[in-house]
Amino acid sequence: MAGQKGPGPGEQGAGHPAAPAAPPGPAAPDPRRWQALAVCLVAGFIVLLDVSIVNVALPSIREGLRTPVSDLQWVVSGYALSFGLLLIPGGRLGDARGRRLVFLWGLALFILASALCGAAQSSLWLVLGRLVQGIGGGVLSPQISALIQQLFSGRERGRAFGMFGTVVGISTAVGPLLGGLIIQAAGAEEGWRWVFYVNLPIGAVCLVLAHRLLPDTPSAGPVTLRDLDPVGVLLLGSGILALLLPLVQSEQWHGGTKWLLMVAAAALLAGFVRWEARCPRRGTQPVLDLSLFRIRSFRLGCALILLYFAGFTTVFFISTLYLQSGLHYTALQAGLAITSFALGSGAAAALGGRLVGRFGRPLVAVGLTLVTAGLVLTAVAVHLVPGRNAGWAMAAPLLLAGIGSGLVISPNQTLTLACVPVPMAGSAGGTLQTAQRVGSALGIAVVGDVFFAQVTEDGWARAFDHGLVVAAGFTLAALVVALADIAVARHDERRRAPVPPAPP
Repeated sequence: MAGQKGPGPGEQGAGHPAAPAAPPGPAAPDPRRWQALAVCLVAGFIVLLDVSIVNVALPSIREGLRTPVSDLQWVVSGYALSFGLLLIPGGRLGDARGRRLVFLWGLALFILASALCGAAQSSLWLVLGRLVQGIGGGVLSPQISALIQQLFSGRERGRAFGMFGTVVGISTAVGPLLGGLIIQAAGAEEGWRWVFYVNLPIGAVCLVLAHRLLPDTPSAGPVTLRDLDPVGVLLLGSGILALLLPLVQSEQWHGGTKWLLMVAAAALLAGFVRWEARCPRRGTQPVLDLSLFRIRSFRLGCALILLYFAGFTTVFFISTLYLQSGLHYTALQAGLAITSFALGSGAAAALGGRLVGRFGRPLVAVGLTLVTAGLVLTAVAVHLVPGRNAGWAMAAPLLLAGIGSGLVISPNQTLTLACVPVPMAGSAGGTLQTAQRVGSALGIAVVGDVFFAQVTEDGWARAFDHGLVVAAGFTLAALVVALADIAVARHDERRRAPVPPAPP
């Protein structure tokens, strides 16, 4: 045929029909994906660690800065608030502008804010530093799950999420122990500063390695402000702020007026949903694509983890209070007493990441059952072994609860994000982590109210008992969600099964 090229090297010669072009196969996996994952996990560890490590440093901060109780509360809740507010917008920004770049921005801001916190000369300085630190953490965190979605597939993705689940569980559980060790080594008056300074060398190394190892986002490019849906971000941020404020300030703001913010939150979030639903008709990309919630595994996974974090994170909150204030343990002793949970969670999370592909949501249900049983047995142990030895008695049931937790967090993360398209991975990961943060705030508000209502001179054990029962109630509710997902999945399987032909 005129104009047709002759066969080049390796092509079919004359007289042979041209072979059809082979369909493009899946892209070869990034050879540096495991090194990139290691960098993500270390960065994620220090960001999530700062959610819990500060709790045991509060007495040291109070002594070092002469901080009023109201400011101490904001040292904890300020980080949680700004962290939670930025998760979904941070995930959307990573999807649009590039996850590597946004990861680097978030990590650099987190390191800078950690230095500012460590150098604080007043409680206001420290609170502002914590707010900025939370912004950095909220921008960085959703990039981790999105990068896992981008770098891994199949069984490898389950293993990678298993490792990330290990980091989530251990960073939350081991915070009191690491904080206690740092304060013990650096001294009660200035030891709290090193709780923040420890982030600097680790973060600096991660920043250099992340610049070298993390991949770019193929679908990313230059974006305008309109591309980032500023109205949606404002509505969502205001709604989450109105939702979280009365929860994290429940002990400081007395009276029922604060709960009116929940009404405002409902109105703002309803407005956000309506605005996002109209984005496709306006030809703009929403900050959160609501079609994600049509995916059953994503919808139920977010609900499950919200309820689970409402119970799971409160265990460390009330355990630290009971052991330090009720039994007069040191920060280090209190951290050691609940380390068994972290050990069990770390060991089981890696196993859960490998098994989730085989067992699916039933594995999560088994984990939730173990956590609930472990919390109930912890309450029993405190009654059977009262006094100073209660910390030792808690170790075995908390180990059981930790093993269960390892079978919940990472498998649920894998299952929740499994059907999410990779271009939406950042927004989806940010939404999942927002559910975790809202759950934590909800649990600490509810369990904290129950706990403090029971505290008397000799009633710390009873307060701890009541708090554990409420925490177990939240994990039981998460188990109900898991069982509902299993039931719906089995019903769908039966409907899809071919009907055998009727006998003649």
